[in-house]
Amino acid sequence: MTSPATPAESDAPAPLAELWKPALLRAAAALVFAAVTVFWAAPSVTGMSLAGGAYLLATGLILLWGIPLTGFRREAPAGRVLSAAGAALTGAGVALLFLQGSLVFAVVGAVGLAVASASELYLGIRFRGRHVLARDWLASGIIGLGTAGTLPFFVGLGPHALLGVAGGGAIISGVLWILAGLSLRHDARAAASRP
Repeated sequence: MTSPATPAESDAPAPLAELWKPALLRAAAALVFAAVTVFWAAPSVTGMSLAGGAYLLATGLILLWGIPLTGFRREAPAGRVLSAAGAALTGAGVALLFLQGSLVFAVVGAVGLAVASASELYLGIRFRGRHVLARDWLASGIIGLGTAGTLPFFVGLGPHALLGVAGGGAIISGVLWILAGLSLRHDARAAASRP
């Protein structure tokens, strides 16, 4: 994607070539969490909270770190929306590391995911066709909102079910972000090799 000749604040900026790094790191965090949820046969409430909290915290920090690589300035409206998404995930992750319980996991996890996913969905719609991550934000937003909306219905089934729901969303989102990261890396290499 090329930047416009006279970029305006409302236009999508050109992302940096290293944008693939946070995309692949986000994919790795999601897929590691998903693997934990798939192979952990009998998680405890404490284990569920620690695993879920670590996943949300890592995803939030990666999202915050990657904001400048998207081409948005942190103080720009789109940068603030991404900051809100990262802060919501980071805050939910920290809360889950210290607070334990199925209801806490479902509510705090759902709120963190919902805020972050709504932010990504907004950015995907707002910059559709004008930013390289717009389609990925749309898909990630829908996946996250689906996961957030489903979590509270599984409170009574315990840690295994809650981790299964969260892990299911993480698998789908991890595959999405690994494809995005690999595509971005390929495009960056192709652009660098052009004379």
